[in-house]
Amino acid sequence: MVKSTVQDATAQDEFAATALTSLDGRYRSATRPLAERISEFALMRNRVRVEVEWFLFLAGIEAIAQLPPADAATASRLRALYESFDAGAFARIKEIERRTNHDMKAVEYFVKEQLDGTPLQQHREFVHFACTSEDINNIAYALMLRDAVREVWQPQVQAVQERLAGMAVQWRDVAMLTRTHGQAATPSTLGKEIAVFAYRLQRQLRAVAGLEYLAKINGATGTFSAHVLAYPDVDWEARSREFVESFGLVHNPLTTQIEPHDFMAEAFHVMQRVHTICTDLCVDAWLYISIGYFRQRLVAGEVGSSTMPHKVNPIDFENAEANFGLANASLQHLSTKLPVSRLQRDLSDSSTLRTIGTAIGYGSVALAALLRGLGKLELDAALIAKVLDSAWEVLGEGVQTVMRKAGGDDPYDQMKQLTRGTTLTRESYLAFIAGSDLDESEKQRLSAVTPSDYIGRASSLVDRAG
Repeated sequence: MVKSTVQDATAQDEFAATALTSLDGRYRSATRPLAERISEFALMRNRVRVEVEWFLFLAGIEAIAQLPPADAATASRLRALYESFDAGAFARIKEIERRTNHDMKAVEYFVKEQLDGTPLQQHREFVHFACTSEDINNIAYALMLRDAVREVWQPQVQAVQERLAGMAVQWRDVAMLTRTHGQAATPSTLGKEIAVFAYRLQRQLRAVAGLEYLAKINGATGTFSAHVLAYPDVDWEARSREFVESFGLVHNPLTTQIEPHDFMAEAFHVMQRVHTICTDLCVDAWLYISIGYFRQRLVAGEVGSSTMPHKVNPIDFENAEANFGLANASLQHLSTKLPVSRLQRDLSDSSTLRTIGTAIGYGSVALAALLRGLGKLELDAALIAKVLDSAWEVLGEGVQTVMRKAGGDDPYDQMKQLTRGTTLTRESYLAFIAGSDLDESEKQRLSAVTPSDYIGRASSLVDRAG
C-alpha cells in the first residue's frame, strides 16, 4: 500500500504535485524563463512600471502646473518599485486587492502608498490620472508578450533553425531514398530534406522579427475626454504617442476602451505557423528513426520501456508534437477571441489574456524537446545507402523523361510496365536501357546512372537554407 501523500513531499515537489498543468508542474524548470516575463507576478511588475512612468511623464509636462517635476531621488525611488519588484511588493498588492476586489485599482493604491515621504506625496491623485484600467493593462501585456517572444520563444526557434541548417550542410551529399505517399520516390539528399525545414523556419523568423507590439493610452473610450477636459491646452495625442513609444512599443492612435489586440493575433498566427512546421519536422524525424535512417544517441540510465529493455524511443519528438498541438489549440483561440469585443468594451478579453503564458509555455516546452531530439540523432549512412541501392525502379522517372526528349513511343507506359509494383534490379535496368531505341550516347550515359547519382541539384539546394 502506498502511504506517501502530497504532504510528505518537499515544498517544491508539493507545488509540482498539485499544479493543474504540466507547465507549472513537470516542466516548471523549463518554463521558469517565461514565468519571469509573462505571469501574474510579471503582470503586476509591469503594471507598476506603467503607473510609475505615467506619473513621472505627467510631472514632466509643463502645462500640468499642479504636478511639479520629480527630482532625481524621487524618480529613482519610484522606478525602484518595478526595477526591484519582489515577493513582498507582490504580496502587498494582493493584500490590497482582497479589499478592493479589483487588481488594477490595487496597483494604483500600492503606487500611491509609495509616494509617502517623498516631495510628491501631496500629488498622489496624479497616479492613474485620466486612465482607465486598460490604459495600464494594454501596455503591460504588450511588454510581456514582446519580452516573452523576443527573449525566450524566438531564440528557441532560432536555435532549432540554426541546428537544422548545420545538419543540412553536414549531410548535404548523403543520397537517400525518399517516399511520397509512403512509397519509394525520386532520391534526394538528407541534407536537402532537412534544408527544407530550415528554410521554412527562416521565412517565419523574418515574420517574427517584423512583428509590431501596439499600445495606447487614451482614456475610457479612446477619446481623451477626461484629459482634454482637465488640460485642454495639452496635445494629448502627441503625448500619448510619446509615452507609448518610450517603452519601445508602437502607438495605436485609434481604439475603443481597449487596444483591439490585432497585433497579438498577428503574433499568435506566426507562432502557430512555426509550431506547425516544427510538428511536421517531428513527424518526419519520428519516421526516419522508425525506418532506421537515424539512430538516437543513448542517454545513460534512460529507460525506453517498462518491459522491453531494447527500446530507445523517440520521446523528445513525441513530446514536442504533443505540446505543439496544445500550444496551437490555445493560440488559435487567442487569435480569434481577443480581437472581438462587444461595442467599446467587455471583460471577456481579460480572462483570455491571462492564458497567453500557457499558450507560449507549451510552445516553449515543445521547442526545447525538439532541440533535444535533434541533438540525439546519429546517421546510419550504411543503411541509407543500402536502401537506396535496392531501389533501381526510381530511375524510371528520369529514363522515361529522356526517352520523351528523344521522341520515343509512349516511354511512360514502357517504364510503367517495367517498374510498377515490382523490384527493379541493376541488371534488369541495364537490360532495358540496352534494348531501348535510344542512341548509343544516351544509352551509355543512362547505363552509368545509379540511384545514388539521381539526385539532381539536391546538394546545391542546401545553400538556399542560409
